[in-house]
Amino acid sequence: MTAAVIVDIVGSRRIEDRPAAQRALDDALAALERDLPGAQVPLHPIVGDEMQGVFGGLDAALRATLLFQLALPDAVQCRFGIGLGPVGEVPSASGGISDGPGWWAARAAIEAVEALAVRAVPSARTRVAASGDDEGIGDAVRRANAYLLARDQLVAGMSERTRRLTHGRCLGRTQRALAAAEGITQSAVSQALRTSGAAAVVAGFRLLQD
Repeated sequence: MTAAVIVDIVGSRRIEDRPAAQRALDDALAALERDLPGAQVPLHPIVGDEMQGVFGGLDAALRATLLFQLALPDAVQCRFGIGLGPVGEVPSASGGISDGPGWWAARAAIEAVEALAVRAVPSARTRVAASGDDEGIGDAVRRANAYLLARDQLVAGMSERTRRLTHGRCLGRTQRALAAAEGITQSAVSQALRTSGAAAVVAGFRLLQD
């Protein structure tokens, strides 16, 4: 089932250098399109602090949101709403407008994760919702949201460097190559990954690929 994704910047009005933040977002978007091609509509900025994209299914959307999250610097955080459901196009004089239940579910998901972060789980950044009442899809949504609570907590506890290392390991880069890129020892890479819980994040990413 199609997965529509809405992304917005956490606390965008409080970011001191918004142009620099946008450059970081653009870099992360370009890296995502390079490292994880195949999106029906790649994530892209639309207006203000919001981005949108469309993926072929839930697993693809979960992989994409993780890689994007890991690629961001400390100064920029995003929240993600993933909506499962049909996405269509409404004819318009200015061109087709993407619309449909998948987008409505994505909007509900991003509103839900924002409320969750305020109320009970400050680290929450990603949520899934589905259109309709199919029991099988509902079970998949519940399992995905349980996974995302743990994933977001682990990523929230990582330093910017550790996120880069985790990003590299998700893409299959060796610890030796990552150490060379960071200018640190391989043992330092190993320790950062081990103590941050990165191994669980990487293993989860690879299971989504399978």
